[in-house]
Amino acid sequence: MAEAPQEHPLALERVGAVARLRLDRPALHNAFDSGLISALTAALDRLAYDPEVRVVVLEGSGASFSAGADLNWMRGMASASETENRDDALALARLMRTLDELPKPTIARVQGAAFGGGVGLVACCDIAIGVPEAKFGLTESKLGLLPAVISPYVIAAIGTREARRWFATGEIFDAATALRIGLLHAVVEADALDVAIERQIALLLKAGPVAAARAKQLVARVAATADRDRADRDNADLIARLRVSPEGQEGLSAFLDKRTPRWVED
Repeated sequence: MAEAPQEHPLALERVGAVARLRLDRPALHNAFDSGLISALTAALDRLAYDPEVRVVVLEGSGASFSAGADLNWMRGMASASETENRDDALALARLMRTLDELPKPTIARVQGAAFGGGVGLVACCDIAIGVPEAKFGLTESKLGLLPAVISPYVIAAIGTREARRWFATGEIFDAATALRIGLLHAVVEADALDVAIERQIALLLKAGPVAAARAKQLVARVAATADRDRADRDNADLIARLRVSPEGQEGLSAFLDKRTPRWVED
């Protein structure tokens, strides 16, 4: 099925346990404006609480993944007040956090260019696969701005040293560089992109649904914890809960019985 306000196209397709969210403004290179940000946030909020959805794929229509901010939107915000700009930025921040913390594994299918906020979307996804022709840029400095709202997610993906370079220069970089610095996990030819995405989906669907959903929460918590004793206690509590949970019991039983877990059979 497809759900989206016509003026800010966003297509949602469900196939079994997989939801595909497609930015569908190809004539505008899937650029953001306030309506698209709102629509994408709302769609992610719905998917977060949909028990039938186990994997979310984020993709774009046409030649680009997402060119970042829509020019008309930027023109309007340039004449808006500081308070209006702050509210607008907070809406984008909510979108990025919603995607980053979505309790479902997420895959970015990067078939073309990603700039500005588009890079933020890629960085927020758990897995990102692109084609060699894809280009990337955090070009805000060329406008006297900075990628402030998306910075936590981009820095987490590429590290502080790389971020200092790309944030300051606004330089365009290619898919090979995106792979090297950690923005992409893999680069494949265009005719192999869907196969690569399907392989990741298959791997995620073989994992326990609760385990796959909580993996990012574990990583985020461990990365943010300076107290190693606290981390040890929290991690011991987590694995203990998982081992005695219905999913953990089923996974262990299936392994010992040399059979497929029920969640894969379903």
